[in-house]
Amino acid sequence: MKIDNKTVREIAHLARLEFDEKAEGEMINDLNKILTFMEKLNELDTSDVEPLIYMTDETNVLRDDVIKMEITKEEALKNVPKHDSDYFKVPKVIDN
Repeated sequence: MKIDNKTVREIAHLARLEFDEKAEGEMINDLNKILTFMEKLNELDTSDVEPLIYMTDETNVLRDDVIKMEITKEEALKNVPKHDSDYFKVPKVIDN
């Protein structure tokens, strides 16, 4: 498969990209290099290779989630520019 101007323009349209003629030419060259590399990889015999699902055999050791009261409401509201007794006050960002 070869990448041509038409293919690059279609890909650019789908990706909402715009290229001038010079950049389009560079893109054609780069994409053709990628396809050549992929064709080279297709020549490898991978019939005896198991599919890789994870990069390592290690499993994550995660800590248990523990609810802690690290900061009080009063401490959280202490340095806030605008607040009432329980909540931060912020400008409205969503219209009805």
